[in-house]
Amino acid sequence: MTQEWNTRTKLVHDGIRRSQYGEMAEALFLTQGFVYPTAEAAEARFIASGDDEFIYARYGNPTTRMFEDRIASIEGTEDAFATASGMAAINGALTALVKMGDHIVAARQMFGSCLHVLKVLQGFGVEVTLVDGTKLDEWRAAMRPNTKVCFFESVSNPGLEVIDIAGVAEIAHAGGAVVVVDNVFSSPIFSRAVALGADVVAYSTTKHIDGGGRVLGGVVCGTRAFIRGPLETYVKHTGGAMSPFHAWIMLNGMQTLDLRVRAQAASAAMIASAVAGHDKLSRTIYPGLMDHPQHALAMAQMGSGGTMLGLDLAGGKEAAFRFLNALNIVSISNNLGDAKSIATHPATTTHKNLTDEERAVIGITPGLVRISMGIEDSGDLLADIQAALSAA
Repeated sequence: MTQEWNTRTKLVHDGIRRSQYGEMAEALFLTQGFVYPTAEAAEARFIASGDDEFIYARYGNPTTRMFEDRIASIEGTEDAFATASGMAAINGALTALVKMGDHIVAARQMFGSCLHVLKVLQGFGVEVTLVDGTKLDEWRAAMRPNTKVCFFESVSNPGLEVIDIAGVAEIAHAGGAVVVVDNVFSSPIFSRAVALGADVVAYSTTKHIDGGGRVLGGVVCGTRAFIRGPLETYVKHTGGAMSPFHAWIMLNGMQTLDLRVRAQAASAAMIASAVAGHDKLSRTIYPGLMDHPQHALAMAQMGSGGTMLGLDLAGGKEAAFRFLNALNIVSISNNLGDAKSIATHPATTTHKNLTDEERAVIGITPGLVRISMGIEDSGDLLADIQAALSAA
């Protein structure tokens, strides 16, 4: 029984559907449609499809279903639906849960595109209240009788603030709201979101799950009633489903996910400790450091500080740019969770559309650099970062 397997075994074997040929590797079914033996069979399938019966690639595909089964297994949910991107997952999860007149409470510390989705929903008549996600009193005060969703990133992008999943879930459930967690920075390896009370967990699988910087993807995990009900209905009719080829890439990425993420987190922890207090830095931000405001929560919730590191250069944007331009191993890009280490300047890239005041509220300073640790030798990475700090 797969539920008796540990995570690393599930990441290799769970969800496999073999064809009549008995292939060892997961099969890639590049087909947009499926053939029915009779007209009656086609009619029956459109009425109710079985687990291994498919209609159209936008609705489901054997390769995609393997990926969905595997991620649901390790996340601890009944089902999952794979989407074209991480933002398709967030948009689908939220839009499938609310209608005009409903209310969402959300943490203000989050990725710029997530904030944009909330603005779009506001344009359709959904009320949104943003709170400091780290303060449970603000969540409690923001709840209303029409609050349907509490939404947050378990570890915020890019400030690395850790939100108390269990604490928010208790407040949300007391008010009849659904808890939606964007769990990208935690990754499935350090996730305990469902055990802590999350109802819906979303990932950009572009990040740690692919791990090779190759393709876009997303996934929403939750109850079978939600996934195969309102979510699937919304996504399949609006076109945000994952490509079977991308699902095949994700399946292959998952085989090494545990190994990669733990190596990345170990490097992040070592480098954070080594550069903390550097005279070119005003802050070293890493949940695994004792001085992080939510250090104890991060250890209880994830058991790790994660794969992401924030360095706030004391000299502001100019120093941050000198630092970035001096890096040799670490690449300048805006992705994360890759096998290659990546550095990003959020104020001028991922969060550039926010106002100065909005960035300041969520801790994005002109000097902040977000670093996603890869799987390169940790000593080489440390030397590269230290040399770039000297150049800053």
